[in-house]
Amino acid sequence: MRLPCLVLLSAIAAFFAAAPADAQPSRAPAPRPYRPVAVTLPAALDDASFEAFRKEFAAVAKGRVYAELERLVTTQGFFWDRDFGSGFDRRKPAVDNLAAALRLERNAGDGWTALARFAAEPALTPLTSRYGIICGPARPGYDAVELDRLLDMTRTDGTDWLYPRADKVAVRSAPQPNAAVVDTLGLHFVWMLDHVGKDKERDAFRNVWVRVATPAGKIGFVAPDALTSLYAERLCYGKDTIGRWHIAGFIGGGD
Repeated sequence: MRLPCLVLLSAIAAFFAAAPADAQPSRAPAPRPYRPVAVTLPAALDDASFEAFRKEFAAVAKGRVYAELERLVTTQGFFWDRDFGSGFDRRKPAVDNLAAALRLERNAGDGWTALARFAAEPALTPLTSRYGIICGPARPGYDAVELDRLLDMTRTDGTDWLYPRADKVAVRSAPQPNAAVVDTLGLHFVWMLDHVGKDKERDAFRNVWVRVATPAGKIGFVAPDALTSLYAERLCYGKDTIGRWHIAGFIGGGD
């Protein structure tokens, strides 16, 4: 009774041995050159009262005193958009929800570091869904139709694309600051292939080298914090009834 089984196994082995090489799994091809979609970086917010608040905020983020942070957070109407983990609790004080959103004390104060970065952002843009609210980092200007066309052509989505925080960003041959420059990015979206490092929890491109494909089809690496995303975390601000600025909400990262 074992002979038919042996014959069947032999036939299966012969089939796979005779299969053509192109039937085997292959690696995805390297990205092709693409037409860049330009971005326009926003200007700094021209508001003396907010600049004073931003300096106070920076000092609080540096000092890492919870009670001082609470003083800067609105007590009414705090919001948390893109709360994918359902962490928002309306029964808790606003500052507690902000701390949860930022994971404030995680990894020896990762959230405080994020607050310091938010405080350093000079450019903010209005949040169209909420009257009187501004958020930063500010969103850039770009042609949405052209970006959609680029996504279709490359079969990617918006989270695969970053843009430089400044003009003329170097793309290097290796994730090292002294590696040879293989290309230079202008103010346009660039195709992100992956991150070099383990930090992928929060806006990882801020903390690790990013491997990208340039419009010319060259593959290289961009230094940490040189790129950002349309889907980066944002902190939002608003004024109270007597015109004082407060932290009004948080928008989580991701699409």
